[in-house]
Amino acid sequence: MDQSVEIPPEPLPPMPGQKLARGVARALRDLDFACVEEMVLATGLRVDLMALGPRGELWVIECKSCRADYRADRKWQGYLDWCDRFFWAVDADFPAELLPEGTGLIVADAWGGEVLRMGPEVPLAGARRKAVTQRFARHAALRLQGLRDPGRVFAENP
Repeated sequence: MDQSVEIPPEPLPPMPGQKLARGVARALRDLDFACVEEMVLATGLRVDLMALGPRGELWVIECKSCRADYRADRKWQGYLDWCDRFFWAVDADFPAELLPEGTGLIVADAWGGEVLRMGPEVPLAGARRKAVTQRFARHAALRLQGLRDPGRVFAENP
């Protein structure tokens, strides 16, 4: 019987957008939101951060680490139909005047953040809210299961 143990590779250092996502998640946790990173919507689009609030509200946060990252993004409007509020998360050096009016703004770093501008609230229809909330729950559960059993692959169905 083979007694060898597979040792997972060392994780790569977090990218700038991942550091922003961590800081935003910490800040939103202080507002009683639970967050998951890189959640895939029913459309196949992947959001940087989705947050579920204490009253069931769903926020999408798109993290932009630099001007070039923002200018290359052509998919953010596809997120609007899948959340109650949409936010950009940027660091303090980001030129916030580039961001569209009528969207939320969170300024963050790897350790925390602050909501500077609330995105307008456009409540989801009940059926869509249920579907997104269930997808959020499955994503979170599969992520946790993957941490508890790292030798297995727990894929989501987009």
